[in-house]
Amino acid sequence: MASAEFDVTGIGNAIVDVIAHADDAFLAANAIEKGAMTLIDTARAEELYGRMGPGVEVSGGSAGNTMAGFAALGGKGAYIGKVADDQLGTVFAHDIRASGVRFTTQPLKGGAPTARCLILVTPDAQRSMNTYLGACVELGPEDIDETLIRGSQVTYLEGYLWDPPRAKEAFRKAAEIAHAAGRKVSLSLSDSFCVHRHHAEFADLVEKHVDILFANEHEIGALYGTDRFEDALAAVKKLGKVAALTRSEKGAVIVSGGETVEVKAEPVSKVVDTTGAGDLYASGFLFGYTRGLSPAACGRLGAIAAAEVISHVGARPEVSLKDLVKGVV
Repeated sequence: MASAEFDVTGIGNAIVDVIAHADDAFLAANAIEKGAMTLIDTARAEELYGRMGPGVEVSGGSAGNTMAGFAALGGKGAYIGKVADDQLGTVFAHDIRASGVRFTTQPLKGGAPTARCLILVTPDAQRSMNTYLGACVELGPEDIDETLIRGSQVTYLEGYLWDPPRAKEAFRKAAEIAHAAGRKVSLSLSDSFCVHRHHAEFADLVEKHVDILFANEHEIGALYGTDRFEDALAAVKKLGKVAALTRSEKGAVIVSGGETVEVKAEPVSKVVDTTGAGDLYASGFLFGYTRGLSPAACGRLGAIAAAEVISHVGARPEVSLKDLVKGVV
């Protein structure tokens, strides 16, 4: 196999996050489902944005966060995602490039505006996401850079892409190119509600096209139709793939072939905002994976990166991840 120019290329919904604090009463008053990701239209986006308190705006999207974290660890990464030719699109492009990630997807001209995710963080650190996809739905097969995919050790795909139809086509095309080149395909299940919406398709995708799976205990339970983590874990083991199953403060279970390893969660003095926890876990894990580290070491790197991001508001690291992982890599 030819050497890889990039460690990981992420493909996802290019979204600008707007993060604000709110209480449970605000969620109830505005019919927001706590802890879920809900897709909203233009009118709802404008209405909710007007009601939110002061917020922090930062380029986001699940795979975008993962790639920014990956670059912060010292990995060589690229990103494919669709923004509009507007102010938020320019902000997104500058931000992700400034983080050290290659981003060359052509912006959408004359269509929907750049996507944004309105995130309400409650005092218990739960985040409830209200996403207006905008230009994201226009990501299509023509946006997949074949040379980039062939030249990446791993192509990382976010489960949220399974909502927009054209993005789904792009997803499948990227997976086919990666495997034809002898590369690996990784998938994050993203959200249990997303899994429920596309259950049969996700199950088929995981079984036939995914080499490295990321899921939390709720998402993996949704995939296999069980509330018992032990049953979901047994189903994952039968796949014979690499899987990182996260369980919040309980740590994570890593499955790799016939090996199963439990990795403890990293201690955090205070959980401030869980936005991006799974995204940054994937950053750390993939950084270890692309360097040939053991499943336990990959899991530890994921735990360290996730712990850093939940200690503050926002889904991008605020301290040097390179310094935090010294001694593990």
